[in-house]
This record gives sequence, C-alpha cells and structure tokens, in this order.
Amino acid sequence: MSSWTPHLPALQVVVPLMTAPLAVLMPDRRLSWALATAASLCALAIAIVLVGEVRDQGNIVYEMGLWAPPYGIALGVDAMSALLLLVVTGASSFALLAAPTSLSHEVGHERQSYFYAAWLLALAGLSGILVTADAFNIFVFMEISSLSAYILIAGGPDRRALPAVFKYLVMGTIGATFYLIGVGLVYMMTGTLNLADMELRLADVGDVKPILVAAGFITVGLALKAAIFPLHVWLPNAYTFAPNVVTVFLAACATKISIYVLIRFDFFVFQGNLTAHDWQFSYFLMPLAVLGILVASTVAIFESNLKRLLAWSSVAQIGYIMLGASLVSAAGLTASMLHMFNHALAKGTAFLALSCLALSVSRLDIKNIGGVARRMPWTMAAFVVGGLSLIGVPGTAGFISKWYLISATLDMGNLAPALIAVILLGSVMAVVYVWRVVEIAYFGQGAGTITDDYIQEAPLAILIPTWIAVLLNIWFGLTPALPVELSTSAAELLMEHLR
Repeated sequence: MSSWTPHLPALQVVVPLMTAPLAVLMPDRRLSWALATAASLCALAIAIVLVGEVRDQGNIVYEMGLWAPPYGIALGVDAMSALLLLVVTGASSFALLAAPTSLSHEVGHERQSYFYAAWLLALAGLSGILVTADAFNIFVFMEISSLSAYILIAGGPDRRALPAVFKYLVMGTIGATFYLIGVGLVYMMTGTLNLADMELRLADVGDVKPILVAAGFITVGLALKAAIFPLHVWLPNAYTFAPNVVTVFLAACATKISIYVLIRFDFFVFQGNLTAHDWQFSYFLMPLAVLGILVASTVAIFESNLKRLLAWSSVAQIGYIMLGASLVSAAGLTASMLHMFNHALAKGTAFLALSCLALSVSRLDIKNIGGVARRMPWTMAAFVVGGLSLIGVPGTAGFISKWYLISATLDMGNLAPALIAVILLGSVMAVVYVWRVVEIAYFGQGAGTITDDYIQEAPLAILIPTWIAVLLNIWFGLTPALPVELSTSAAELLMEHLR
C-alpha cells in the first residue's frame, strides 16, 4: 500500500465536493462540463484503485485529523462499499459523457454551469454515504445528495417535474427524518454514533425497547428513500420527468445507496444484538419484495411512456435486491449485492439508449416509436441489450445475479418453490414489457407524429458511452469474477455480525 492510498476514501468525497463551486465559476458551459466530467472520471479512477486495494489488502480506514474512532470521525472502504463506489462513480461518469448532447435539448445554456455543480454535489453526497462509518454523517451526506438530486430533476424543460420533485422532497424528508429519529434513539442508549462502536455498546444495553423502536424508524425511513414497495410512490414521476441523463445517473445508483445503508446499519448494529431480529427482518421485507416484483412488473407491462415503464421496472428490480437480502444468508446477500451492480449496468444502458432516442423522438411513448429501429439501429440495439440484461438472459450481467438469487432460495425449504416461481414469473413479465418496445420499434409502421425525415441515428458523442455500457453488460455477463468476488466478500462481512 503506497503512502497516499489511505487518503483515497477522503479524496473520493473531496474531489467532486471541491470541484462543484469551480464548475459555477467557469466562463463557458463547455468548460463546466469538462471540469465536472474530469472530476467524475477522477472519482471513478479512485474507486477502481480502492477496489484493487480492498481485494489485495482488505479494509481501508482513514482517521480524520488522526483522531481514532469512536472519538474521531473515521472513513472506511470495504468490499461492500467498494462495489457500490464503482456503481456511483461509473454511473456519474457515463451519464456526464453523454450529457452535452442530451442537455443541450433540455437545459438552457445559461443554467448548465449550476446544473453541473449540483451534479458534483450529488456525486459527493452519494460517495460520502459509502465511505463514512458514522451514522450522523450518513444523514449529512444523504441530505447533500438528496437536495442536489431535487435540483437535477427539476432542471429539465418539463414543468411536470416540479410536482414530481415536490413529492420526492416530501417523501425524502420524511424518510430522512425517520432515519434521524432512529439514530437519535440509538445514540441515547449508547452514547456513540460510530457504527462499530454502536454494535459493541448495544450488547450492554438492558432495555432494548428503544432500540426496537429505532430499528423500526430506520428501516421505514430508508425504505422510503430506497423506493421499496409500497413506499415507492415518488419514483415513477421523478424518473419520468427528470432530464434524460439525470435519470441515467439516479436510476443506476440513488436507490441502491439507501438499500446499502439499510442493510449495513441493520446487520452491523441490530442483527447481533436483538433477539430473533433476523426473523423479523426477513418476514417484514420478504413479502414486500415479492409484491414489488409482481405488482411493479404488472404495471410496467401496461405502461406506454418508455421512461415510466423503466421506472416501474426499477421498483421490481429493487424487489429482487431486497428478496436476496431478506433471506439473511451468505448466498442471499451475495445475490443482493451482485444485483445492485448488475441492475445498475442494465438500467443505465437502457436509459442511455432512451437518451439517444429522445434526440429524434419528441415524446418517449410507445406509439411514437413505430419502425424507429430502421433509422436508429445502434440506439435500439443498445436498448435491446439493456432489456435482455433486465430479463436475465444468459450472456448478460443480469443473468448472473438472478442465477445466484435462485441458487440462494434453494436453501429456504418449503418457501423455495414459491420464491423461485416469483423470480421466474418476474423475468417472464420483463420479457413482455421489453418485447412491447422492441416489437413496435422494429416491426411497427411509421413513428407517430414524427416523420421519418426527422429521425436519424444519435451522434457518436452519446452513442459511444452508451455502447461502452452495452459492452460492459456483456463483459460482466461472461466474466463476472470481479463483482462476484466483491459481493461474496461483502456478504461474508455482513454475516459475521450475526454470530
């Protein structure tokens, strides 16, 4: 480990955070974009280095001001946070690479510098959640990322984004408040905010009733932020009316970070200290996961707006992630972590394809894309690969995590057949809603209100990042060693806290 490596967890947050005000000061929007993209790519490079160090050396801990926790604030990266750092920084970088072409149609030139500054703050907040080991700092970074996300969603030309953002703001504020109340109750009983120290001190707490209440507040609050069914009502409109590249960024990583906090907090702090909490965790979240898969997939089948269709698909995919976590087993947690990574690839690719499509099709509605694949073959081929990965077709990243999830459910005894049926049925339903789009785009007639003369293939500037994402879906579908290794290590780390 080199002398500067221990500082990387701090740099993961500092680089985008310090670059954000500089983006506003740039005299030209193109310079603001270049600066934001450079900062995001730098954050991605840091994340890649951290993944390598975690694989070779184990966990990395950085003590702020050389004050050891719990008295000081510590930052840390382990296999679980390293995997999601790749997701966050990768999603941000790919979306920013595609941003100039897309945003020139959606965000005024005079506002783009502020837009990129808000983007970098969102990146800093999401990265900060992943590297901090302090429960209150999780809340701080959560609010930084949320407030920035509200700005990004409202920044587009569609005024329907404003009520969508307001609903997101209200639900997000309730979720954050619930989380903070839960953290306050745990702090009242333990006198510490460091997650590792909380776990140790809870063992000495005699009255666990406040801790049970805290667990309830934290779980519900983070479930709201993560859009776990039925607390997902803010998500479809937020994804639908946000600028297209913003949807790429948020759909790939925003909800997964809240799921990360939920799983990490529960396993690190509560699982080993509350009697039968593994049972409570499982039987509270498993039915919600199953309902999320089935109900959201059903709604997606009948949805005509393409972005809303994929938004409802995200609610269903969150169900798969939570189903794996609710098994409370090493295999289930491995599948859950792996699906966070693979779903980010699949959904990011699909939304990038829609960003390309939106350059020629004014309204992203199924009735407006008849025969569009004949004019935009590369765009629609990218959407097909993203859709295949969502379905879980062999050869794509999505197949790997669904295979691991099915394997994990085999240990569930009498529940195994029902859970496997849900997973397979959800995949069949994904075939239906993806095929609806593919059928119209490839075999439909005309393109709705847009004449063929106005439909042309997307520029290379946005096609290149889209197709890199396509190739990554295939690459990690054929050679999944890296995400599988990190997911397995993360699951083993979580399961250690049950013993």
